[in-house]
Amino acid sequence: MRTTDEHRTPVDDEEAVAKQLRLRGRVDLVDSSPAPGAPGTLVAGVDVAYDDVSGRLAAAAVLLDAADLRVVHSATARGPVPYPYRPGLLAFRELPAVLEALSRLESRPDLVVCDGYGLAHPRRFGLASHLGVVTGLPCLGVAKNPFGFHHGELGAARGARAPLLDPETGEEVGAALRTRSGVKPVYVSAGHRVSADAACAHVLSLAREYRQPQTTRLADRLCREALAAPG
Repeated sequence: MRTTDEHRTPVDDEEAVAKQLRLRGRVDLVDSSPAPGAPGTLVAGVDVAYDDVSGRLAAAAVLLDAADLRVVHSATARGPVPYPYRPGLLAFRELPAVLEALSRLESRPDLVVCDGYGLAHPRRFGLASHLGVVTGLPCLGVAKNPFGFHHGELGAARGARAPLLDPETGEEVGAALRTRSGVKPVYVSAGHRVSADAACAHVLSLAREYRQPQTTRLADRLCREALAAPG
């Protein structure tokens, strides 16, 4: 997995914002991701859990076979929280540990699914975009809430979607996607080397029984277990 020195933690918010503005020009939204659910395709889910008392975190990367959602390998990384919480700058808290967990996987993923945002971000550069740019991997984001963006009416059936819009500019930044009939949608945004349509198709392929894609569910569980483990 290729990375660049751009994952270095900034010294302050000014540097962090400047880095986002610089790197977002490298985001590629032309789809080069594998076909959803294709046999032999490896999809990684990443997530991070925090212990606010100790100031530590744990990241998890779970690698699945896209065809049958079988776990191929998983890895974790733990350490101190490297950056304070700031809205819109979450990637700088999570990226170092996520990169470490991904580097410990036995195989390179063909696609990475982040528990968070990509284009759906105030500067159009959420974690899924940042991770994609520094690794070169196709990445997308799936979030549980719309992060200040909004959408119109959404059909009740699985697969229904509506554009996720910036309330100030009207720009389309992602989609509200119904992964289970009659259940609250998830919020999908392209990160890097994945188109908006492909991102939704991947999420539907990965969310066959539950609201959240299996990548997110397993990575969430694993990072919480890693955080709670002694040592």
